Amino acid sequence: MTQGLKFRRHGLYIVATLSLGACAVGPDYRQPPDVDIGAGWSQSVQTTEAQLEMAQWWCSLDDPVLDRLVTDALSSNLNLRQAYARIHEARAMRDRAAGGYAPVVNTSGSVSRRRQSENGPLPIASIPGLNRDQTIYDIGFDAAWEIDLFGKTSRTVERAEANVEAAQADAMDIRISVAAEVARTYLTLRGAQRELVARESSVETLQQTLDLVSQRFELGDASQAEVDATEARLAAAEAALPTIQARLRAAALGLGVLLGMPPEHELALIHTDVPEITLRALPVGERADVLRRRPDIRAAERRLAASTADIGVATAELFPKLSIAAGGGFQSLNSGNLFESDSSRFSIVPLISWRLFDGGRVRAEIRATEARQQQAALAYEHAVLTALSDAERALSDYLLGLEAVERQQLAVKAAQSSYGHAQKRFDVGDIALTDLLAEERVLREAENNYVRTHTAAAINLVALFKALGGGWDVDEQVSLK
Repeated sequence: MTQGLKFRRHGLYIVATLSLGACAVGPDYRQPPDVDIGAGWSQSVQTTEAQLEMAQWWCSLDDPVLDRLVTDALSSNLNLRQAYARIHEARAMRDRAAGGYAPVVNTSGSVSRRRQSENGPLPIASIPGLNRDQTIYDIGFDAAWEIDLFGKTSRTVERAEANVEAAQADAMDIRISVAAEVARTYLTLRGAQRELVARESSVETLQQTLDLVSQRFELGDASQAEVDATEARLAAAEAALPTIQARLRAAALGLGVLLGMPPEHELALIHTDVPEITLRALPVGERADVLRRRPDIRAAERRLAASTADIGVATAELFPKLSIAAGGGFQSLNSGNLFESDSSRFSIVPLISWRLFDGGRVRAEIRATEARQQQAALAYEHAVLTALSDAERALSDYLLGLEAVERQQLAVKAAQSSYGHAQKRFDVGDIALTDLLAEERVLREAENNYVRTHTAAAINLVALFKALGGGWDVDEQVSLK
């Protein structure tokens, strides 16, 4: 017993020494490849932060309804909840990989009743005191442990941890997309509301014009061609109303789905109105800040780290494996002395295995993982350049949209001024009602153009926030319920 105990202690000492001296084969991941991102923005912009809130950028629009919608969507959106479930899965796979450090232990117990043949290879009948009928009591365990000599397990855990962080970054990317999509759909709804009001005003003006032209036609002061032309303009204006109404309803139905609710959940928004949001130039920060805020870049970088660890997992197959198998327990023909020392049994079997020939399969797998790692590196570079392109394009669209809004505002003011002059001239009998209504049509059309331009610029603002990586805190960790 003493010699067996010394042997077991000596074996454990060897295993511990080998474990401490183990090395992880394959390349160590340091950092992603350098990507030339240029010196700065390609156009003149304000780069100071100036209290710009990126994590909850929608709050800067000062619309309580939008705040509620985004908050509800971030807690209930089904795509986002699926992303959180994928984080659960990745964490479970990481824990499974970490389990490779520990031995696998099984336990068993049995009671078997058997009768041996007296005419078999064992001469039961000629052995005094040996009964051919026996009951065998057996309880014990067996364990197997593969020592991580060359880092296969550690590289597997490294890969799994990188996949967890990639899943978290993917969830943050979806969070950004959900917030942006809710805001875009909501602003589309509000824009359609205002466009519908402007278009209805145009229809009303055209209807008045048609009534007046029809009266003049009956008096012989207008031709049938004038009546037909006015009717055509009125019909065209009325034909635009159902399209706007459909766009308005579609936006409301889309909001319900984005919130993880039935489509009709937000239909009541059609019948409510809020003040128009104020558009202004944004301090977008430095161009390099985009790389820090964009979670899709973080996800690509973590996948590069995972693919680098994969090379080590594949390379470890070239080296020998050391496994320790152990078993023990108690066995007896009598349940009364089952747990006595004389009934104990024990075995320990060290095993070294080394694949000497496999037709080049392992080396081919290593080359394949190296190629996948190169693909991941290129995917990271592509993600960086795509993010910069998104930001540059969104910034340009928004700045040009602001310029268009300013010009449309000038057009509305000019139309309002012209209509005011026409109203005064009409009041003193200097122009006819048809001339006044013509000026009003110009005003309504200018207002309608302004509404469409403002809505497009507001949607461009949402796209800019999304391209800049707004919608989550850079230091935030994904927490799951």
